[in-house]
Amino acid sequence: MRLWILILALATASATAADKTPDWAQRDLRAGIIGTDTSHVPAFTGLFQSRPEWRIKVVAAFKGGSPDLPTSADRVEKFAATIQEKYGVEIVQSIEELLDKVDVVLLESVDGRPHWAQAEPVLKSGKRLFIDKPLAASLEDARRIAELSKQTGTPFFSSSSFRFHPDIPRLRDNPGVGQVTKVQGSSSFSKLAFHPDLFFYGIHGVEALYAVMGTGCVSVSRTTEDGADITTGRWKDGRIGVYHGVVKGPAPPTVRIWGSEGTTESAGSAGYEGLVRAIAEFFHTGRPPVAPAETLELFEFMTAAQLSKDRGGAEVALEELR
Repeated sequence: MRLWILILALATASATAADKTPDWAQRDLRAGIIGTDTSHVPAFTGLFQSRPEWRIKVVAAFKGGSPDLPTSADRVEKFAATIQEKYGVEIVQSIEELLDKVDVVLLESVDGRPHWAQAEPVLKSGKRLFIDKPLAASLEDARRIAELSKQTGTPFFSSSSFRFHPDIPRLRDNPGVGQVTKVQGSSSFSKLAFHPDLFFYGIHGVEALYAVMGTGCVSVSRTTEDGADITTGRWKDGRIGVYHGVVKGPAPPTVRIWGSEGTTESAGSAGYEGLVRAIAEFFHTGRPPVAPAETLELFEFMTAAQLSKDRGGAEVALEELR
């Protein structure tokens, strides 16, 4: 009797474990990190470790770092030490050495300037690649990365965690406000040296905006209001998409929608788990959750916003950047 009870308990435990493992997690994957100069490095490494059913473990990292950018130089050693000591991640001396030890790669460098050079050997190696925000420090480099991905047949994607806010599916598919006329994505506004203004923290709100609106922006104009940096986009179907950058004062909801029958908005924050789960699924399946074409339009939107600022708030057509 006791033997049968033991067998039943083991079978139940096995079934429970199997139920937790997603269908897309078919094998164990070794992940590597390029750039240890952002808090995302220990956060993402810890999330992968806490979710063994995703079957991904960060095993190696290349520090990278940008000596001329304090945000990078002041943190690269600290976060490298954290993942080495807390999670047993091996620190290697080059991207080439990293690629010999891993199956998939997270490019985490906080500075977008080296992203093209760091992404190039990964894409040429055929290893699936996630590139943390910002994808690059220029629209030109973003396009180069997307083109090399296409040429090599190696999938990549890049996204902010705000795209995976738990309220996004409802707000995108069934907001309940009738005909949608306007969508606003919001985030704190913090610039990074050597990058267009919106590329660093503005990208959070822009990602949330595009997650709901999709592609189709025609032109943008940028202004400043009391406590906010505002970029307004016109979509080809007549909808208005706004990025609301919070400079001071309370932050509005991540997403707010206006329609013919009322308004609705998101609640709470995005957190990292939705993004990291999407990365895990992408690493297993090779299917990017964000199409490169949408990411490139998003960077066109932010680049046009910079041009509008430089031109005193004039409207800038995205076609000008193509």
